[in-house]
Amino acid sequence: MQPKSTELDLAHTRRLAPTLETYNELQMAYDHFNERLFDGQLPSCLITLQREKRTFGYFSAARFASVDGSTTDEIALNPTYFAVVPIIETLQTQVHEMTHLWQHHFGKPGRGRYHNEEWARKMESIGLMPSSTGQPGGARTGDYMADYAVEGGRFLAACQELLTAKFKLSWYDRFPSADHVLAGQASMANHIQGIEGTKPPMASITALAEAVRPTGFATMAATAGEHGGVLAAPENKSNRAKYSCTGCQDAISVWGKPGLRIICGVCQQSFTAQ
Repeated sequence: MQPKSTELDLAHTRRLAPTLETYNELQMAYDHFNERLFDGQLPSCLITLQREKRTFGYFSAARFASVDGSTTDEIALNPTYFAVVPIIETLQTQVHEMTHLWQHHFGKPGRGRYHNEEWARKMESIGLMPSSTGQPGGARTGDYMADYAVEGGRFLAACQELLTAKFKLSWYDRFPSADHVLAGQASMANHIQGIEGTKPPMASITALAEAVRPTGFATMAATAGEHGGVLAAPENKSNRAKYSCTGCQDAISVWGKPGLRIICGVCQQSFTAQ
């Protein structure tokens, strides 16, 4: 007996389980960027979601083993950022870690966390500019590195192709912190013109703006895209201040009580409070 048409319609419109939906989307992005930016060279890996504090993502070589003794690499993404940074920024993180995977298999990684010159050149070749600050002028190499998309570069072209093919991320962490929100506001992706994915999903999807509840803010402005709202800065309730060196290229920063006067032991320049 054939099912009724209404039953068939319901079956076709039923959503996948959230786990399948989320990881299918991340795998789709991995396969797309592997093909467009790495000529399909990269082996498969295990993509995971990890809430590492103040980390957008990371790469861990041969982190998982299977029952037959084979191993696979891990690329971890922090879902706490998904709602509050532009989707281009999330995809940048994935490609950043894919570049580490490329280097592990086809190059010579730096020691420990160090992002070396080979990694930086590869990033530039695929349209991502390494930067210790995530902004123009930051150091190209170092232990802790961010990046930003080069306008007119290969990454943004691949992004545009993916995002206009109805790609999306379906699930978002509802409780990002104030730091995560500010990271989204500081993203260089906000300034890119003419392509999809340059605004945080929370600022452009009304239903998501109503569901997400960032923590750590004294006040919160509306973020629905049509209102052009922005998020208020977090109220500083701590007794610590951040100080950054004004002379070092690698943007050395420390935390301490307000009012300190600090001199850098490397360049002898003063630190300024942020």
